[in-house]
Amino acid sequence: MKSEKMVKRDGVQNEHRDKRQDKRHDKRWYDDACGTAHALELLGERWSLLIVRELMFGPRRFSQLRTGLPGLSANVLTQRLEGLEAAGILTRRMLPPPASVQVYELTPWGYEAEPAIQSLGRWAARSPSHDTSLPLSAASLMMSFRTMVDRDRAGERPMTVGFNLEPDVFVVRPGPEGVEVHRDDPNAADVVLQGSPRGIAAVVYGGMALADAEAAGLIKLSGDRGAAEWFVTLFRLPPKVGAA
Repeated sequence: MKSEKMVKRDGVQNEHRDKRQDKRHDKRWYDDACGTAHALELLGERWSLLIVRELMFGPRRFSQLRTGLPGLSANVLTQRLEGLEAAGILTRRMLPPPASVQVYELTPWGYEAEPAIQSLGRWAARSPSHDTSLPLSAASLMMSFRTMVDRDRAGERPMTVGFNLEPDVFVVRPGPEGVEVHRDDPNAADVVLQGSPRGIAAVVYGGMALADAEAAGLIKLSGDRGAAEWFVTLFRLPPKVGAA
């Protein structure tokens, strides 16, 4: 049984820990009423915005978030998830049996961050130092489709495109309103592209011909080849700053 002194000491420690947590979750870096300043207080810590990006296409387990963000340590991920949950941006729940695992998902307000992420990505892609050859996650590739699509052309040819980006799978449907993306079985789509996000980005954004990517083993294609050839032309990065 704990002594009165030990109980008092534990109580003080718990109080200090709770105050530290409250301070972390209620941070005010800028002392500025501007909404942009508060947005940075909510999402400005390293990795926070990318965690939100990873959750844009549905709930993810802790291990799945780490797979999508391999440079993020388990300790920092735990801290960021706690902060985003305390801010009301995401929530956690248990999946029903037989899965019975905890997942993290965005709140309705959290999903409203997508236009901001798209605008920031489109703006930053104009930087001369933006390197499209770097690794990217499956969710990042899907977000790029939603961001960089040419809406004037997207509705010209109704179709579905499946992506097998093991272990992630998606079904993409371009249309006049943009690009719909769902985590779903891709095999019923008009065309299925299998490979790594980096390999597919090399075709869509890097100028590599689809046939060359296939020959190099970067992509496997099944289904309507014409649909695939058309789909990869729908996306264009904005011009670089200072480009003629």
